[in-house]
Amino acid sequence: MRHPRAVVTGGSGFLGSHLCEALLARGISVVCLDNLLTGTSRNIAHLAERRDFRFLRRDLTEPVHVPGEVGYVFHLASAASPADYLRLPIQTLEVGSQGTRNALDLAEAKGARFVLASTSEVYGDPLVHPQPESYWGNVNPVGPRSVYDEAKRFGEALTSAFRHARGLDTAIVRIFNSYGPRMRPDDGRAIPTFLRQALTGEDLTVTGDGTQTRSICHVDDTVRGIIALATADHPGPVNIGSPYEVSMAGLARLIIELTGSRSRLRFIDRPEDDPRVRRPDTALAEKELGWRPRVSVEEGLRATIEWFEGQLPVARPA
Repeated sequence: MRHPRAVVTGGSGFLGSHLCEALLARGISVVCLDNLLTGTSRNIAHLAERRDFRFLRRDLTEPVHVPGEVGYVFHLASAASPADYLRLPIQTLEVGSQGTRNALDLAEAKGARFVLASTSEVYGDPLVHPQPESYWGNVNPVGPRSVYDEAKRFGEALTSAFRHARGLDTAIVRIFNSYGPRMRPDDGRAIPTFLRQALTGEDLTVTGDGTQTRSICHVDDTVRGIIALATADHPGPVNIGSPYEVSMAGLARLIIELTGSRSRLRFIDRPEDDPRVRRPDTALAEKELGWRPRVSVEEGLRATIEWFEGQLPVARPA
């Protein structure tokens, strides 16, 4: 039985803050480490007064010390949106390399299970569809997205090395596109961008011809999958994501419909190395973790829209 105390790096970010909440709800106390470079203390403000939650502002590229026993180390710290990792390329590589090393060292010192939050970006612009964990990917190592892709690929290699060479109990979760409350309106990813534009009456900017696809998974399902892997006896990597695949133009139209917006679609140039398709093969997660998504796309988007309406000046239809 693992000690019921977890360290969550990047815990003030979108995904990290939801993971902190979910762990607390399961009776696991949480130490949240974050330098607030891309996260915000607002995401965890409602947890600040809890006795089983502690926030430490730390730069993970420096060695970290957490007093007391720890059963789990969840390493989520990283710029995750294109807007952030293109703005912070060196920092993204540093937290994916030295930051991962420091998080692994912490887990080793505590005898904790280490869970690396990797990404579907390790598959790049995939030539295999859907993507199973056995697929090695199709990644441009020097393209504009490479700082994030290669940081995560290196993190996976380092995590695997600690497992095989040092006997550390580790797991790797490959997270596909997730969405939900607390995404920044200026995040730069498709759903927050479309929601911000639809709710403020702007045209929705769809890249390319809009036929490129993504699978979208509500954050509650993503977090449930991360915890399922953490508490299982499996090293991964394991894909966590929704098999629901939608084109970017189709997603934009759905958001216009759900928000009641009068916005239109405006097509712009597709970014370099932007993947054409993305959908996980989740057979391993279903078999080993008993995990599959529960939140429907419409239900998840409506909840996310409600949260965004509280953050933005909403343009109401006349």
